[in-house]
Amino acid sequence: MTSEQDEIDKSSAPLIEHLIELRQRLIWAIGGFFVAFLVCFFFAKQLFNLLVIPFQWGTAWAGFDPTKVELIYTAPQEFFFTQIKLGMFGGMVLAFPLIATQIYKFVAPGLYKNERGAFLPFLIASPILFLIGAALVYFFFTPMVMWFFLTMQQSGSGNEVQISLLPKVSEYLSLIMTLIFSFGLVFQLPVVTSLLVRVGLLTADGLADKRKWAIVIAFVVAAVLTPPDPVSQIGLALPTIILYEISILLARRIEATRAKEEARRAAAGDSVETPADAPAEPKPAE
Repeated sequence: MTSEQDEIDKSSAPLIEHLIELRQRLIWAIGGFFVAFLVCFFFAKQLFNLLVIPFQWGTAWAGFDPTKVELIYTAPQEFFFTQIKLGMFGGMVLAFPLIATQIYKFVAPGLYKNERGAFLPFLIASPILFLIGAALVYFFFTPMVMWFFLTMQQSGSGNEVQISLLPKVSEYLSLIMTLIFSFGLVFQLPVVTSLLVRVGLLTADGLADKRKWAIVIAFVVAAVLTPPDPVSQIGLALPTIILYEISILLARRIEATRAKEEARRAAAGDSVETPADAPAEPKPAE
């Protein structure tokens, strides 16, 4: 009975160590997010003014005076909660490198050296691609969407009633955050597909065969994630399709590199390692 208890104690020690490390990583991640949230909340008004700049560009594209852009809030607490939401949004963006680093440090000890080497470039590429998608939203798609909505205004001349766009601060922030998250997630497509190809769950030929379905899904996802206007939906669907084609090219490159490595090992006479607990092959009957 004592030996069985000792074995249980020995097996539980690594689990406790992992839980302690997990707690430490969570503390660092949550602490980093909280500090970044406080910084962004302190500068929330300045950050909101930066997010209004694409609105001003869209106003200029529509032929109106960009200096007369006006946003409103209709509830006393609305702008305060908008600043909190903006602080959380900015805090997540600023703290993402720290959070991703803590996740990698927790997972890395359980990976082989070649797996860590393969995983690290994707960890670096993911935030870069997200920022590219966010920049595309900020500098092009948000002004284009606002231009589309502003062209629906009426000047009130003649028999027409004057209809002006006066967006609420919360709704405008929700719009631009939705666009940034949508494009940021879509730009992760090459990273996700490349990882799946590396582990053997996807192939380049399989991705190419499903191209028609991918185009349909791209427009469906764009219709769900973006506001109900054709400009933003097409604007998200087209980059998704382009990224899908890039994913196919990356998959072919990964498969070609893998084939060259396997050919090199075969030429060098390297033996394939098998697990120690793999069942032995049955001997042929004499």
